[in-house]
Amino acid sequence: MIQTKLKGMGVALITPFKEDESVDYDALIRLVDYQLQNNTDFLCVLGTTAETPTLTEEEKKKIKKMVIERVNGRIPILLGVGGNNTRAIVDTLQNDDFTGVDAILSVVPYYNKPSQEGIYQHYKAIAEATELPIVLYNVPGRTGVNMKAETTLRIARDFKNVIAIKEASGDITQMDDIIKNKPANFDVISGDDGITFPLITLGAVGIISVIGNAFPREFSRMVRLALRGDYANALTIHHKFAELFKLLFVDGNPAGVKAMLNVMGMIENKLRLPLVPTRITTFEAMRKILDELNIKC
Repeated sequence: MIQTKLKGMGVALITPFKEDESVDYDALIRLVDYQLQNNTDFLCVLGTTAETPTLTEEEKKKIKKMVIERVNGRIPILLGVGGNNTRAIVDTLQNDDFTGVDAILSVVPYYNKPSQEGIYQHYKAIAEATELPIVLYNVPGRTGVNMKAETTLRIARDFKNVIAIKEASGDITQMDDIIKNKPANFDVISGDDGITFPLITLGAVGIISVIGNAFPREFSRMVRLALRGDYANALTIHHKFAELFKLLFVDGNPAGVKAMLNVMGMIENKLRLPLVPTRITTFEAMRKILDELNIKC
């Protein structure tokens, strides 16, 4: 059985850009240090929140290398290795260097909208191409197709190196079905900050968080309290973040969290097209809530 430490609050690391849209590697290292110093349990590198579709292969390799070296084994690293070309992913898994990577996150293929059998065969090819632990990622709002509970459970039972799913379907019933019927060595991780608390009460083991980029200490405390069964105190923190959860995604991800980090003075408020910064109304609403919160959870 493959063991993993992908529990608690993981952070879907953003990619900071300078005003000229080049990668701000200095800010990236500061963000990694900020996570290491503030109780983040693991990092998800080069996922959707990192604006990976707009990064060059050279930039991705440099980001991967810099983050792995900076973390230096202190917390696990989950690396995004996904796409809608199964053969290309298999080739990557068989030929790239994964030294320092603890597991890979692979999204349900997007745009070409495979059937449930196509999704199963896609992950079968991935699982057979590597010995690395694999985390499935179901996010139908982005991919255009939902991986149903029965497909997730079929994959979980058939491939021992498939160890978890990041579930962002928004369907609590579906998530609960997976939690209730999953193999013992398979975990469910929330893919949505706003439902992390209720999902943990159902049996999820943590979150791959966006808001954790900005508030790792506070949000990881909520997650740990919930995992310990201290639901009353966890719920208090969850409610403190409720308004920010809404603002986080109103103008798309990672526009919201980049605006937060900019308000906090950590990065430039810059994204790469086709993504653009939050509207000024959203930005000012965030600033007001952050001032009111004066986070001291």
